[in-house]
Amino acid sequence: MIRIGVDVGGTFTDLILVDEVKQKIHVYKIPSTLEDQSIGVINGIKKLCENAEIPISEIDYILHGTTVATNITIENNGATVGMLTTKNYRDILHLARHKKVENFSIQQDLPWQSNPLVLRRHRLPILEKLAAPDGHIRTELNEKEVREAVLKLKEAKVESIIICFLFSFLNDVHEKRAKEIVKEMWPEVQCFTSAEVVPQMREYERFSTTAMNAYVAPKVNHYIDNLVNSLDVAGVKAELHIMQSSGGMSTTEMAAVRPVTLLKSDPAGGVLAAAWWGELEGVNDIISVDIGGTSADISIIPNNMPKMINPRDAEVNGYPVLVPMIDVETIGAGGGSIAYVDTGGAFRVGPKSAGANPGPACYGLGGKDACVTDANVILGRLDPEQFLGGDIQLSRESSVKAIEETLCSQLNMSVEEAALGILKVINNNMALSIRANSVRKGIDPREYAILAAGGAGPLHSVDLAETVGSNLVMVPNYPGITAATGLLVGDLKYDFIKSRIVPLSQPTTETISTINNDLQELIHSAHTQLMQDGIQPEDISMERIAECRYVGQGFELRVPIPEGQLEEATLSMIAGRFHDIHLIEYGHSFPENTVELITLRVISTGQTPTLKLPELASGERMNPEKAVMYVRETVFEVDGEIRWLQTPRYDRTKLLANDIVMGPAIIVQRDSTTLVPPEWQATVSTNGTLFVAPKVIQGGAAQHVNQFFLKVR
Repeated sequence: MIRIGVDVGGTFTDLILVDEVKQKIHVYKIPSTLEDQSIGVINGIKKLCENAEIPISEIDYILHGTTVATNITIENNGATVGMLTTKNYRDILHLARHKKVENFSIQQDLPWQSNPLVLRRHRLPILEKLAAPDGHIRTELNEKEVREAVLKLKEAKVESIIICFLFSFLNDVHEKRAKEIVKEMWPEVQCFTSAEVVPQMREYERFSTTAMNAYVAPKVNHYIDNLVNSLDVAGVKAELHIMQSSGGMSTTEMAAVRPVTLLKSDPAGGVLAAAWWGELEGVNDIISVDIGGTSADISIIPNNMPKMINPRDAEVNGYPVLVPMIDVETIGAGGGSIAYVDTGGAFRVGPKSAGANPGPACYGLGGKDACVTDANVILGRLDPEQFLGGDIQLSRESSVKAIEETLCSQLNMSVEEAALGILKVINNNMALSIRANSVRKGIDPREYAILAAGGAGPLHSVDLAETVGSNLVMVPNYPGITAATGLLVGDLKYDFIKSRIVPLSQPTTETISTINNDLQELIHSAHTQLMQDGIQPEDISMERIAECRYVGQGFELRVPIPEGQLEEATLSMIAGRFHDIHLIEYGHSFPENTVELITLRVISTGQTPTLKLPELASGERMNPEKAVMYVRETVFEVDGEIRWLQTPRYDRTKLLANDIVMGPAIIVQRDSTTLVPPEWQATVSTNGTLFVAPKVIQGGAAQHVNQFFLKVR
């Protein structure tokens, strides 16, 4: 079986090919084509297959992480959406929750008002009404008004339509009928109902999620269709799966129906890879730092389990979206981040990026701004002739010129001082994000290893580790394409949900029977979908979850449902587990309060082949001469002074298991460069992972891990 993982970033498109028959792995990076991401994807696949000497027609699976949906929300260039909603409730999307990020500011921007996903003139009221708590019909749907509204939206030339009626999560009969009328009158328009997209309680969040789904759908579907057609023209016969925000893969058909699930497709792969590498090497607690050309994705991964965002906090650019999302923080810190002096005289780096074109000044594509990559080139940490295996020749002269013209005169610094300052600022920005996502949540980053991912991750992660107090950095085999590698360890995964609002204390026989029936329906739907996707029954697993709260509480917490049929004792057990989870989450619980079931969720997983790394032969060499490429001066800050030190370059492909490289050193590979400062050392595990740690830790890779754990304990 031959599988390819493709991750499209803001600067580079990363690819990895795994030939499981020949047990060979090939990697490739190519500049992203942001005007049409599919061009870079196709070109990268062709070049990767050429390098691997594999006919493109023999690929079995292409696993894809994309930023298409994310970019639409950032650039505010989604579809014009029309909305049919319950009469007197057309302004739910405008009013939201009357919550502000800054409670006392009257000048802050509220995106749902300044840039609404659906303009008010396109939100048309329809006479109909359902009633809680069971969704019974209070007022029949006025089909005449639906038809009139469709004509108005067609005349307004909207590109997609959403149907969001009150209490449709309890009964979707009116939404279904309204959609039938829309498709009858306007077959070619994309139409989504809120009960299809997210059948959950909370009108505003449900409406917002459905609106976001319709907002990104036309462009996402166009991209998917274009990619599928381009692959077909290129002779690719492989199945195409796409990464979702939840960390699970999806078929193209499911992604087209619910493109809102792709909003964090790109960073999810990197988090999965970090968790997988930690488990592979026996390091349970990981801080994943994936630094690319445009941004850095930071995620805290305790016990090798990626954390999911609490639904109350799930949002994209200020718009709430009720879809499962891996907890990952993205900040504007990458190789293309631009350094500048602001109007107040402060030295800043990012979040604006030079991207892939023109890119940093050293790319020689017309860029004039000083970027992080320029700083690394000037300091000798990136060798111009080694960048991307020599495919892109960097210009040190252009980097020097950019920094001199934009920074040196304003800051009264030498070129080296300004370049080192760029790295200090960008590293401090990332360290602040790490602390905000760890210390603020009761996690001590000193007890976590840092996994250096992304093309720029291994260049910065040791400095980050020193700043946050960690003493172990892991550099995976292919750090520059970590997110693409994560696609190869992700399984097909879907969430199926149904709202069922009942108290768990003293349930009636009818209530227990209803809940059991709901779960069976969800499991049947999930099983059917995975079978349609080609998953064998033995590779299917189901996780049953009850989302519960105390009666009157604002938000729910997830509670695992025990196996088997539910009984009164089982519901009591779920309530008990909820108290425990509430105590962990908030620091207190109220065992005397009634627990209420709000939503039933079934997470279905279809297991797919995982990644297998060949073991390295044992070398057990100290600073192996056979791996040295050459020696070149590199800038380090030693005892507060800038010093040029003779620094050997090692070819990573020639390092063997348990080899030790003492700093200062630079370890070079096609997709990334690892910096080992003077007071640090690197060693290689049998799986090929680099462990970088302070020189006070002795021995090989296993000792690095063991002594790391001894220190944190």
